[in-house]
Amino acid sequence: MNSIKAVYIHIPFCKQICHYCNFVKYFYMENMADDYVEALIREIDCTVSGYNVHVDTIYMGGGTPTALNVEQLKKLFGFLDRKFNLGTCKEFTIEINPGDIDQEKAHLLSSYGVNRVSFGVQVMDDDMLRKIGRMHSVKDVYETVNLLTKNEFHNISLDLIYALPNQTVEHFEQTLNDALQFGLPHYSTYALQIEPKTVFYHKQNKGQLQRPPEDAEVEMYRILQREMKNRGIEQYEISNFAKPGYESNHNLTYWNNDYYYGFGAGAHGYIPGKRTSNIKPLGTYIRSASEGSAIDEIETITIKDQIEEELFLQLRKTSGISKKMFQQKYGVSLEKLYANELQVLLEQGLLRLKDGNYRLTDRGMLLGDQVFSKFLMMQSFDDKIIQLES
Repeated sequence: MNSIKAVYIHIPFCKQICHYCNFVKYFYMENMADDYVEALIREIDCTVSGYNVHVDTIYMGGGTPTALNVEQLKKLFGFLDRKFNLGTCKEFTIEINPGDIDQEKAHLLSSYGVNRVSFGVQVMDDDMLRKIGRMHSVKDVYETVNLLTKNEFHNISLDLIYALPNQTVEHFEQTLNDALQFGLPHYSTYALQIEPKTVFYHKQNKGQLQRPPEDAEVEMYRILQREMKNRGIEQYEISNFAKPGYESNHNLTYWNNDYYYGFGAGAHGYIPGKRTSNIKPLGTYIRSASEGSAIDEIETITIKDQIEEELFLQLRKTSGISKKMFQQKYGVSLEKLYANELQVLLEQGLLRLKDGNYRLTDRGMLLGDQVFSKFLMMQSFDDKIIQLES
């Protein structure tokens, strides 16, 4: 029986490369995309045995999946429908860009069971959109929301980035309010991270990137939390907010440290006992996937690794990590492994214990990396893990 109920599919093609993006992405070329779809189908088919396999969630990300033309999408979706039976899939998400989808593509997505759309708005300001390398305009955002709504897409997620170069607190508050006027059921919001090999990374190294001060970034996050709460949109993860019932089931797979397939160039997967990462270079990926497998690296996950990942992933959620669940899963209590660390974090006001769950406080969410690091690479922990494994 298939124990993996989530599938991530990476489509690396874009019409333009954003200044902050370090995902595996390439400029769209029709012939190359044709070859990629063929290779992707081959990789999936060789990895997942049988047809009509049930999965709970599929997430197609990128890149920009809708950069594929209609025929390429039809071919890929037709295969996925035979392989996974899209009619029984609870949540099928696709990422799009504003202005990058028309009526034909919207109808196609709907006809193949796509029932959740995530689109990257990033900021509601035409001038700043240009400065971060986005192709779309604010007008495109309005038109895309109207198009999706007209085609009966009700589960729509909108992405925003804050702490952008030269962005003020007032500017972010305005862009947030503009985005919230749509009344969508899900919003993902991320502070800008400067990643290697991006335009912003090179600008920063040359001293040409003016980022907001840290206290301004903190204030933006506070405004974000307040405005979402005022509108009944609940925070369920450090960067994610949803109306009740509209949480991303696929992303919860990651935060619950559950297994998932990862297909496509540079995609990551988590299968029992192993984390996998695929080949990134496009041509190499196509050649390898066409032969059945595109895995570049396999990392064996020890109990120690699994427990550490469990903690920093589960703690990203506002519901935190359940003492009872942890005990059932690993046969040992959290307190036995982490008595000192938990006590320190509770005393520092970074963690709280409520209803049997350890959760980040508001301050803990701002200092998440500091909290997570407390659970990594401890000698005393190593000794206790040896006892667990024996």
